[in-house]
Amino acid sequence: MKSSRRTFLAAGIGLASAAALSGRVLAEPAKVEESDPTAVSLGYKHDASLVDKAKQPKYTAGEHCGNCQLFQGKAGEDWGPCPIFGGKLVSVKGWCSAYTKKA
Repeated sequence: MKSSRRTFLAAGIGLASAAALSGRVLAEPAKVEESDPTAVSLGYKHDASLVDKAKQPKYTAGEHCGNCQLFQGKAGEDWGPCPIFGGKLVSVKGWCSAYTKKA
């Protein structure tokens, strides 16, 4: 009887751990902050119209994350993952110096 109780407890702990981990996996990634060190180094802004053209001469009007080759968001979403920021979410209206126009 002791072994069945131990088996039951071990299985219960395993299931509880799996449930906790699956909740973390399903959680939405964090949005990148403009103060994030990578964002600062790349001049990321949530709104491309606020890019300082004196500091970011590469910026051209009309460029934004939504038409960047690196943006992995789905059509119609306001935020989507970007590999440059470790999969964190960037604004579809944002911009950074890693911008690469979609082909």
